[in-house]
Amino acid sequence: MARVRRGGYVIEWFISDHVPAHVHVYDSRGRFLGRFDTARMEGIEGWKPDRKLRTVIQSLKDEGRL
Repeated sequence: MARVRRGGYVIEWFISDHVPAHVHVYDSRGRFLGRFDTARMEGIEGWKPDRKLRTVIQSLKDEGRL
């Protein structure tokens, strides 16, 4: 498992987790917000993440972290 804090979010992912490739997102207080599909860049199961989170996820992908 890997975890990173960025932009007021805690983002964690598991190596060899089930498809689709996704991360688990928590707020800065540790409350679960939802799961984010990193391939399609959208929330899973009807969750609508904000633009700020999308930017954070994209920067992690650009850095090669995801």
